Amino acid sequence: MTELQQHQELCRDFAVLLSYPDDQVKEQAATCAEHMKGVNSEAATSLESFLDFIEKNEIYRIEEAFTGTFDLQSLCHPYVGYQLCGESQQRTMFMIKLRELYQQYDFISGNELPDHLAEVMRFVGSITDQDCRMEIIRDGVLPALEKITQGVESEDHPYVALLNALQSFLRETAVPDTERQPEDRQKECLS
Repeated sequence: MTELQQHQELCRDFAVLLSYPDDQVKEQAATCAEHMKGVNSEAATSLESFLDFIEKNEIYRIEEAFTGTFDLQSLCHPYVGYQLCGESQQRTMFMIKLRELYQQYDFISGNELPDHLAEVMRFVGSITDQDCRMEIIRDGVLPALEKITQGVESEDHPYVALLNALQSFLRETAVPDTERQPEDRQKECLS
């Protein structure tokens, strides 16, 4: 498996875990934690913590934790555009651009809005265009994750471990600052 394929697989694993949990969540969390071993030790440790919560709780408790985190706390809504722009015309434009991008790459989104973190991660996990992938991660997902994790009421919350794992994994894979283009370059992917 190439590094790109491994990265894509992990992005898709996270997309599943960032979706509303179902009876397969224990298996999915274990798979993601297994895939992360050897890739990023910090992310693997956070995933093990999340997996521990998943394994010790019934599905209804996991659903409550998910809903309490992402649906009931407005600071934690899992929408990249919402986290970057708030509820504004800019978010609408962001979602329109995402839909256009999804069409450009023949990506079929699910039932969520196009800027839902799970949808964005599925998209990143499905394309090979490195520039587009890194732009979405750097300029969209990482800043949104920063806001989401700050909004969670407790550092010990199980979904904080999942979000921290995703942040750690994506930070490591994003292009280092020294390799980035000047900030004034025209965005090819989301522009």
